[in-house]
Amino acid sequence: MLKKACQWLSFLLIIFVLFGCAASEKGEGKSDDHSSGDLAPLDKRTTVVIAEDGAASGAGFYIAKEKGYFEDYNIDIKFTTFANSDDMLPALASGDVDIAGGISTASFFNAIAQGIDVKIIADKGHYYEGNSYFSFVIREDLQNEIKDYSDLKGKRIAVSSMNAVDDYIFQRMLEHAGLTEDDVEFVLMSDFGSMLAAMGNKSIDAALQIEPLITQGESQGLHVRFGDATDFAPDAQIAMVLGSPSFVEKETDVSLRFMAAYLKGVRDYNDAFLYGEGLEEVIDIMTKHTALKDPEVWKRVGVTGLDPNGEMFIEDIKKQFEMYDENGAIRGDLDFTDAIDTSLTEKAIEEIGRYEKD
Repeated sequence: MLKKACQWLSFLLIIFVLFGCAASEKGEGKSDDHSSGDLAPLDKRTTVVIAEDGAASGAGFYIAKEKGYFEDYNIDIKFTTFANSDDMLPALASGDVDIAGGISTASFFNAIAQGIDVKIIADKGHYYEGNSYFSFVIREDLQNEIKDYSDLKGKRIAVSSMNAVDDYIFQRMLEHAGLTEDDVEFVLMSDFGSMLAAMGNKSIDAALQIEPLITQGESQGLHVRFGDATDFAPDAQIAMVLGSPSFVEKETDVSLRFMAAYLKGVRDYNDAFLYGEGLEEVIDIMTKHTALKDPEVWKRVGVTGLDPNGEMFIEDIKKQFEMYDENGAIRGDLDFTDAIDTSLTEKAIEEIGRYEKD
């Protein structure tokens, strides 16, 4: 009896191992056991090309690379830069570039209307309440004169672009202040660095400025932060992750793992800057990949908001598009929904789970 029992146990063990091996071979690199809440590495080493210029909003890319999250999926990352978006968008549409960071502009939507097929797929920049990284500043010597947004009437305000997200934020501020464009002097100044010099020589009174120049200008006594952009645009979508359709829709095994790794990087970023967990390590990564090299300044700046689940304020992007259209800056017919594809991000969340933290 004991001999037969041992034979049956051996037989069952062999069956279990065989079926277990068969199950593990299904899915071409995908794990069928989701108990770990993650994906198996790709069978073949694959390179993903990201157009990124060292912007702080690329933190999710940098952290995922340095902490090995891409490596875990057998993905290599190659960063590349372009002189401007006019060159970058065709490369993204053709698949020469897989992923890029971008902002909402009339020219971006015009490119899509003209057949440049690029998708907005995830968040890459929004505001944190009370400490916005892209907000208004006023000259230090005007603090007693400008105490409320309505006090900007008659002032010279520098903004970096027209018919782009910068212009949209400027318009939201005017509405909040009860002002019109005719009530202020709009100064187009494409270089944020030049705004610091203009503050110094008093040729402008206020500016829509970005970090780390907000903190730099404060330390130099040139300007002071004025209110916070969440006063009038709490749900503004500032930057987005853009995807090549061939990468998102055809290279599904690669793109899914890419997005999972990216979101892991974003989650570490949130843990660091919102909760102080692993802050030193994350700041080291940010100093390596961005122009801001001083770790102590990183502890003071208003950092880019990055959603740990990749979610965007889609209705706000639509409002930006509608403003450009009302201004007559949109050329050609475009269904706004054609520019948005959140399916990849949603699938990645199904694999790694939602980030929930108080």
